[in-house]
Amino acid sequence: MPPALLKAREAGLILGALPAGARLVALDRDGATWSSRDFAERLAACLDRGSCAIVFAIGRAVGVGASVTYRPDYSLSLCSFSWPHFLVRGMLLEQLYRAQQILAGHPYHRE
Repeated sequence: MPPALLKAREAGLILGALPAGARLVALDRDGATWSSRDFAERLAACLDRGSCAIVFAIGRAVGVGASVTYRPDYSLSLCSFSWPHFLVRGMLLEQLYRAQQILAGHPYHRE
């Protein structure tokens, strides 16, 4: 199957699985780059508004489909490298943990 068709099919599955009212964060290498502090503050803003459902969409190595990149509340790049899904999941999980620690007031060694 051509990559463009795979991306479009995957995008439809991602958007179809979104819970109502969820915030969508598309992980895309062309997305914005945030510091760990920025990431924590954006998560806190969503939680403070009562928007607790945050969905992170991880696309294929060729990126996520256009319908996902046009729909997100945020488009985020972890870096410009291509990473396998299982590594991206781990990197994202570490950032979520770090954001939780920052928001809990634990010292952050990069500041």
